[in-house]
Amino acid sequence: MAPRPRIAITAGEPAGIGPDLCVLLAAKPFAGDLVFLADRDVLVARAKQRGVTLSLPDYAPSERQPASLLHIPAPQPVAPGKLDPRNARHVLALLDRALDGCVAGEFGAMVTAPVQKSTINDAGVAFTGHTEYLAERTSTPKVVMMLVGGTLRVALATTHLPLSAVPAAVTRENIEQTLRIIDRDLRTRFGIAKPRILVAGLNPHAGESGHLGREEIERIAPALATVKAEGIGASGPYPADTLFTPRMLEGADAVLAMYHDQGLPVLKHGSFGDAVNVTLGLPIIRTSVDHGTALDLAGHGAIDTGSLEAALALAIDLAGH
Repeated sequence: MAPRPRIAITAGEPAGIGPDLCVLLAAKPFAGDLVFLADRDVLVARAKQRGVTLSLPDYAPSERQPASLLHIPAPQPVAPGKLDPRNARHVLALLDRALDGCVAGEFGAMVTAPVQKSTINDAGVAFTGHTEYLAERTSTPKVVMMLVGGTLRVALATTHLPLSAVPAAVTRENIEQTLRIIDRDLRTRFGIAKPRILVAGLNPHAGESGHLGREEIERIAPALATVKAEGIGASGPYPADTLFTPRMLEGADAVLAMYHDQGLPVLKHGSFGDAVNVTLGLPIIRTSVDHGTALDLAGHGAIDTGSLEAALALAIDLAGH
């Protein structure tokens, strides 16, 4: 039998619920060996606050352990719910260690708990998100953000941009590159032999034959023609307001939305708390939760581990491919 994949889990912003999630998941069984990257003192304190018994041995690369801790200390004391920019580089250190381990083959995948982008920027580090950071660190020229929830997969042609900047970013080249990455990763990572990808238009009614915008005619449709000639099963552009209906989605493997809030509200409406963020195009496997740091729930209150559990399960499954 093949060895169980070893998965790195970064605890994210220490003042948020990332450490809480790690504490709650550490005792649960998974089909892979879990390595939690976090500050041990933070996890111990969070476990005590939640009345949870924490038993995590130190990570030993030469040993197979169902769950272990790779201790990376935070430079400043951590108080639940209270952000401290002085700990921002600790958050990045977690990501760097997990990423380096994935690139070296030490880990089969990395799963990331949420970070607080504003705090990292307040520390003087330009940071727009995990997706962009991991792309830069691996010198990957193009990555694609995709969320998976239930049977629905929604990828984005643009990610964290102001809405006013989206039309200029929806270029023919961008659409072509994005569809190639989606098609390749659905084949190689997800094991789908002939992916079927539905592509949304940018404008209402997909431009209404040019009367409500010409991006569909001048950029999206030509890009689709190019990738279809390459054997990629992409179709569209479809009006976004009817694309996400059951009849349209039947038999589809993924949807490509043009911008963040075009596709993700639909997916999160049906799967929030259980959806998974997957970064396509990287040389490694990376999944993440679909929610933020929830500072008000850190150390107390009811939290849902469903999204992190789903991210771990998907990472283990993808690592198996």
